[in-house]
Amino acid sequence: MQRPGFWDDQSKAAEVSARHARVQKRLQGFESLHSDVGDLDELAELAADDEEMAGELGSQVASIERRLSDLEEERLFSGAYDSGDAVVTVNSGAGGTDSQDWAEILLRMYLRWAERRGFKVEMKEASEGEEAGLKSATFIARGDNAYGLFAAERGVHRLIRISPFDSSARRHTSFAQVDVAPLVEADVEVEIDDGDLRVDTYRASGAGGQHVNKTDSAVRITHLPTGIVVQCQNERSQAQNKAVAMQLLKARLLEREERLRREELAKERGEVKSAEWGSQIRSYFLHPDQRVKDHRTGFEMGDAQRVLDGDLDGFIREYLNQAAVGTAAAATTGRGTR
Repeated sequence: MQRPGFWDDQSKAAEVSARHARVQKRLQGFESLHSDVGDLDELAELAADDEEMAGELGSQVASIERRLSDLEEERLFSGAYDSGDAVVTVNSGAGGTDSQDWAEILLRMYLRWAERRGFKVEMKEASEGEEAGLKSATFIARGDNAYGLFAAERGVHRLIRISPFDSSARRHTSFAQVDVAPLVEADVEVEIDDGDLRVDTYRASGAGGQHVNKTDSAVRITHLPTGIVVQCQNERSQAQNKAVAMQLLKARLLEREERLRREELAKERGEVKSAEWGSQIRSYFLHPDQRVKDHRTGFEMGDAQRVLDGDLDGFIREYLNQAAVGTAAAATTGRGTR
């Protein structure tokens, strides 16, 4: 950053500067924690005969435990794109209006959770259902470890409830799919043949000002070899919508390559797993009882509404911890068999 001409390339300089700020923040957090831990022994001696100091000791320990927990979370992100931004798409599944309503509930849950985490969210597309809810919605979450965190939510989510759209008040099961991909920078190479693309333009018909601004220049791009579809309708012009849609497509293709690579490695290690994209990862029960259960980890919460209001940290932390243990075990096994 001190090199002459560093700021000549504004885009590259901004990227390096942002990375520097993230690393500096992490280093300062560690040094502060290290210093405060070093003060605990002295503080504990003073607190033995002083109630006021005992209260300060309790506050200091609580602060250290909280910051240590944050550091422990940081170590869980070792992937090439974990620290970067995420492209998140929510698609309604089988179940008609109920599933479209469920997709909108999921979107609200993720937007609230992203706000809690301090992420900046940019809505790129939201296609409303025929009667209620959403057929699909795509947003970009920007912030530290956004992709690493949101990746834990990738998969099928199931809702069991008394349908508000059933006049007989029967219980319905609805499904929605959450896709998560890393947002790739312009200089990341992803091979895309123009002949493999079908580009359609249309008038946006999203959920109005609640999610996106309507425009007359929405763009939908279909990657014919893979069937991946991306769309953008929130930019000012058709050219801008197409540019963003291409960026989203690159992200989805990159994520697909990573997923196929992981599956191939799992086959080589002899691991047998259910298809990640074809089985539910979590169930949300609103009837007859109220609870949410993650089928990958067994983690469960009894207050379903609290989860739907954005309290996802417990589910994500448990998944990341178990995934890290599994990765370490696989690495150890791999070293032992070579």
